[in-house]
Amino acid sequence: MTSPLSTRRRVFLMRHGSVTYFDESGKPFLPESVPLNEQGREQASAAGQAFAAHDVRFDRVIVSGLPRTVETARRVLAETGQDIAIDAWPELEEIRGGRLSTIADADLRDAFTGAFEGMVSADKRFLGGESVGELMDRIHPAIARLRADPNWDTVLLVLHGGVNCAILSLALTGQRMFLGGLAQTAGCINALDVGSDDADWVVRFVNYAPPAPLHGQSRSTTMEALFDQYKKSRPK
Repeated sequence: MTSPLSTRRRVFLMRHGSVTYFDESGKPFLPESVPLNEQGREQASAAGQAFAAHDVRFDRVIVSGLPRTVETARRVLAETGQDIAIDAWPELEEIRGGRLSTIADADLRDAFTGAFEGMVSADKRFLGGESVGELMDRIHPAIARLRADPNWDTVLLVLHGGVNCAILSLALTGQRMFLGGLAQTAGCINALDVGSDDADWVVRFVNYAPPAPLHGQSRSTTMEALFDQYKKSRPK
């Protein structure tokens, strides 16, 4: 009888490196086009160096297609020395927000942070846009499609904080649930093993950030930090 150990495959799940979403006055840049900033480039290269140090080789590399995921993946591959095609799966793009200007001041903090606190209901909307349930409805089939492909043993996914939460929540619970408190630092790496059975997930580690693995300076969440940046643009 074949043991699960010999049949499981490895998924390295990354969040893209740091980007700048708002200018100094709090006005947003177009999130679909923002590139990595200097810190993000350093994070992506550090992740690649971590993979290279352990001689990790990827059979497939999949990104959402947004520039920040493509750039992160390219920097990782530059460090590992692999010349491998990068596949873009648009269904794995980040949870989509609405128009920030339409959100009332009283609702603003919850609009930023509410989808990433505790066990989140499926109807919770992110920044007045896409709901958590709508996010899961496009993420879960994509992961099922990846798992159905037998032509890989080790895959690198370079995605987004909300998307990674959806994948990790599925792996941890085996259900259509969203655990919003799963921190995903920019440039972080998660490792998951998957078997042939739908319920066969093993989460090896979560939110390993090579430049700062102990997260010594981190106390706020990504969305709390972004809220603080954006609120500068609102009249006092």
